[in-house]
Amino acid sequence: MAKAKKLKVFRTPIGFHDAFVAAPSQKAALEAWGAESNLFAAGVAEPVTDPALMDAPLARPGEVVRVLRGSAAEQIAALGRSEKKKADRPSPGPSRKRERGKRAPSRAPRPSRTKVDKAEAGLAKVEARHRREVEKLLAEEAALLRKRRATERRQRGEREALSKAVDAAHERYRAALAEWGG
Repeated sequence: MAKAKKLKVFRTPIGFHDAFVAAPSQKAALEAWGAESNLFAAGVAEPVTDPALMDAPLARPGEVVRVLRGSAAEQIAALGRSEKKKADRPSPGPSRKRERGKRAPSRAPRPSRTKVDKAEAGLAKVEARHRREVEKLLAEEAALLRKRRATERRQRGEREALSKAVDAAHERYRAALAEWGG
């Protein structure tokens, strides 16, 4: 029988999330993430040693577990700071005088992340609700198991008592038959 390889937990950032995976090796982690280059060599991925971060990935080995880094408000605030910094800097490239009547090509505004942020927040909310529902069902299942075992013990006691009564009644009947002469 082949010995199961010990799982390690690895992490890499993906957008506003950290992607965790429990895998036996870095190569297996890269395959799970679908990486085309060695993220570990590039310093983008790393092994995880914090036990609090390892629980979810170890519960689902080989599956990528995405965890939101910071709240949506923190991420939006960070985005705003980086946009201000970019606006303060002069644009790169040589400055050229425009010819009269010609406009510089305008660039479309940056697409809004609002729907993405709302969808991610909704997903996080639903995942939390699902975890609570499963935990509640597991607690109910444990309570039902305890109740079933108590019922089986009570029924076993009743059966044993009634079996003894039946055996005693049979014994009395046989004795009465013997005494009667039959």
